[in-house]
Amino acid sequence: MITRNIEAKLTEKRSKFFARLFPARSMDEVQAELVKARGKVRKGRHHCWACRIRTKDGLIEQARDDGEVGRPGTILLEMLRRNDLEGGIVVSRVFGGVKLGVGGVSRAFRDAAQEVLAQL
Repeated sequence: MITRNIEAKLTEKRSKFFARLFPARSMDEVQAELVKARGKVRKGRHHCWACRIRTKDGLIEQARDDGEVGRPGTILLEMLRRNDLEGGIVVSRVFGGVKLGVGGVSRAFRDAAQEVLAQL
């Protein structure tokens, strides 16, 4: 279980990736964190996220790519699974003018998530 908010920043070929790990016990809390992320990173074009929430009915897992290539939402969810974490993660990208390609985007989102997970 994630107990506190943790943030990290990564720059890849002038694009900036802002990662935020947060505790969440409901989808409403996840949505509230997404609103905060969009407000904090106003120039962000994509806010990809994933969450794992335990409820009385079981474990809810969701991920969204927000129109980004390379399936970063799925990558973020897999990282939460691998670390057996419950809560959420959102990575916001501010485009820096250099295209990263599908593989580069996937790696950058994964690396940003690893930065924030390393602080646990």
